[in-house]
Amino acid sequence: MARILALDYGKKRTGIAVTDELQIIASGLTTVATEELLPFLTAYIEKESVERIIVGEPKQMDGSASQSEELILPFIKKLQQQFPQVPVERQDERFTSKMAVRTMIDGGLKKKKRQDKAMVDQISATLILQSYLDRK
Repeated sequence: MARILALDYGKKRTGIAVTDELQIIASGLTTVATEELLPFLTAYIEKESVERIIVGEPKQMDGSASQSEELILPFIKKLQQQFPQVPVERQDERFTSKMAVRTMIDGGLKKKKRQDKAMVDQISATLILQSYLDRK
């Protein structure tokens, strides 16, 4: 089997998570500057077999699209053009940032470390991916 990759897409940074090859466990991979995301994904997909890419779908509490969706949709279009062989799916990402911070607190990380936005983005991507796996 191939891996599933998840993205917590942001204007400045994007958190990335990936499954193991059996698609059982979601793990944080890294956080990259969003402007470097496509080159990073190109290099990653060249060396690893990726079955699909899951992109977080930010929604308002009422289920309507968040403002950041305006940034995400053009990115998804580029993603599909660059990797036509890899399907792209969406996963609701409401509350993932709050859950990521809670996970860091529960894990005993000090306040300084919890303020690391790159770490929060990576954990958020992991939560998006785990939610997708749970839904399957």
